[in-house]
Amino acid sequence: MTLQSSAPAGVSAAGATFGPTPTTPDGWVERARVVANHLAVDAVERDRANQTPFAEVQLLKDAGLVTLLAPLEHGGAGQDWTTALRVVRAVAAGDGSIGQLLGYHYVWAWAARLVGTPEQIAAVEQAAGENQWFFGGAVNPRDADLTIRVEGDELVYSGRKSFSTGGRVSDVTVLEGVIEGTDTHVFAIVPTDQPGIRFAGDWDNLGQRLTESGSVEIVDVRVPWESAAGFVKTESGWAFQPRVYNTLNVPLIQLVFANFYLGIAEGALTTAGSYTREKTRAWPYTPDLKGRGAEEFYVLETYGDLRSRLWAAEALTEEAATYIEAINAHADTVTEQERGEAAVIIAAAKQVAIEVGLDIGSRIFEVTGARATSNSVGLDIYWRNIRTHSLHDPIAHKRAEVGRFFLLGEIPEPTWYT
Repeated sequence: MTLQSSAPAGVSAAGATFGPTPTTPDGWVERARVVANHLAVDAVERDRANQTPFAEVQLLKDAGLVTLLAPLEHGGAGQDWTTALRVVRAVAAGDGSIGQLLGYHYVWAWAARLVGTPEQIAAVEQAAGENQWFFGGAVNPRDADLTIRVEGDELVYSGRKSFSTGGRVSDVTVLEGVIEGTDTHVFAIVPTDQPGIRFAGDWDNLGQRLTESGSVEIVDVRVPWESAAGFVKTESGWAFQPRVYNTLNVPLIQLVFANFYLGIAEGALTTAGSYTREKTRAWPYTPDLKGRGAEEFYVLETYGDLRSRLWAAEALTEEAATYIEAINAHADTVTEQERGEAAVIIAAAKQVAIEVGLDIGSRIFEVTGARATSNSVGLDIYWRNIRTHSLHDPIAHKRAEVGRFFLLGEIPEPTWYT
């Protein structure tokens, strides 16, 4: 379980110092930058060590970022998704893995609002806010490998998930499974620290190494029907109450993806820029001799191109967030068309974020020089992180969604990945 902080007010257990609790969106983004700066100091070393990030999650709790979306009356900050996405972007600039963990946490903490009944939403948000729950999730619907037995008034989850982001650092885990003999998916939030949830600790991938995204075995985890998200009791049994807003979970997490990709790219550009200013030498074998590397024309041109494209990609993700805010303003009456248009703009933002992020992660070596390839510099972490997670689902399908909307006027049909 996560470590408990014994640090004095304003100081995290990890040693980061915070000012007064923010009261504005800009204040929370600045708080996230403080966290990012603290994480950036040893991000490369922690990535290589690949240790479970208990201290990093405690830092997020100490900073108040974990309860950013939680209602004020339950100890949260009561902020909106636009602010949450900016916070994810800011944290990811310091450490892409921790930015991903925070972004996933926000989506899973929001899952009650997306799917739950009013009573479930109230109960989850109160408990999550007051107890600073950090959410993990055994949710990978492409693999139908978690089944549910119905035993009286209980659902019994058993099986295995090959990915479970948040794993051992979470306080609660979102489970997703299918009732045996049906195609009925059921989501439920359960305590992570229980015998029936067994993490393999086998996440050892190229990038995003501290996201605790390895496999998990679920053995007879029992959930009362009352906790099955969105289900209500009827005369014939328990039934799910569907609405269009239920299907916003996928566009929302795809937008989270785009934001932490761009945060990682921002970290890459900032780190490379500092290296170029301080260490990159000018090329001596040219008629256009410069005093330092930062004055070289090709260096200036490259940074100008990458900075401009990153700003443009950030603007697109900001525009995509306005679609989410518009939907959240009338969640009970959102239409399929509104949901579809949001999914399209998010698909566009995600593909652009990946392209720009991977390009920045690669081209920064061209403007830092051969010595910047040293493992002690660690510039490879940014490309590795974006490359690893951007394979989550094929980006070609996101391009095709945008193409179908533009050419044929078709909105994406909700699926587990759309």
